[in-house]
Amino acid sequence: MRTLIVTLAIVLFVSSCNQQTAKKYYNQGTGKFKLGDYSGAIADYNKAIEINSKYALAYYHRAYAKYYLGDYNGAIEDNTSAIKLDPNNSEAYNNRAFVKLHLGYFKEAIEDYDKAIGLNIKTAHAYTNRGKAKYSLGGYNEAIADFNKAIEINPENADAFYSRGVAKDDLGDYTGAIADFDKSIEISPDKISAYYGRGLAKYNFGDYKEAIADYNKVIELNPEFANAFYSRGVARDDLGDYTGAITDYNKSIEIIPKFGLAYHNRGIAKANLGDVTGACLDWRKASELGIKESNELINEHCK
Repeated sequence: MRTLIVTLAIVLFVSSCNQQTAKKYYNQGTGKFKLGDYSGAIADYNKAIEINSKYALAYYHRAYAKYYLGDYNGAIEDNTSAIKLDPNNSEAYNNRAFVKLHLGYFKEAIEDYDKAIGLNIKTAHAYTNRGKAKYSLGGYNEAIADFNKAIEINPENADAFYSRGVAKDDLGDYTGAIADFDKSIEISPDKISAYYGRGLAKYNFGDYKEAIADYNKVIELNPEFANAFYSRGVARDDLGDYTGAITDYNKSIEIIPKFGLAYHNRGIAKANLGDVTGACLDWRKASELGIKESNELINEHCK
């Protein structure tokens, strides 16, 4: 009996030492993570897990580090391990959902966000991201419901206002979309996507000059935003400023040399200025890049 007690005491002592050592590596890893040393953090989390294979927090935080290093599948696997060890780990569901959203696994992301929200992760961030996943699957009204909830939780959530604006724009509610983009910009004055989204909504509403003003702001904030040059070119085209439109299409092609629609539209602008030869060259290039509409123009105008 005495021998059994001593043996048990030794086992408990060794187990306690192992847990302390695993925690030491975990803490070291967390410190490295905070300093941006994600590879170093992973090495320490690996050690912690090697010592204690049931260390849920180590899996959870290693997933974070893997995400920042672009190892998205590894991040999903570690969050899954954390969930298996602790099925009520709402943060692990939330983080796994975020990685799945990033990878375009929208249905799976929604399932994880449902679980996280059900386990009391009722944050604006979770509702906003679940809304983005629903939007990506074409559920615009369902997405708006989630964005509404996110805004209710945090009325200063610029991303939720922006995302709701995008959904409203797709539903044809241009006035509502513009109002949401306005609010997003009010909260975050340098939010490029909100200026660009508002420009698109204003264009769709038929307000081409105001759309151009927003595209100008986007280009001011990011001179390499090819779509802003392209969209400004489209608006100038519709206003009859074909020369200005061509200048914008030139810039968008300079930034993205295989921008098929820019070639297509530049060809139309050139044709409107009487440069049929230049137009045909652009349409042929656009056709090579997969723009089928260019083929009709080639057949009609080009020999």
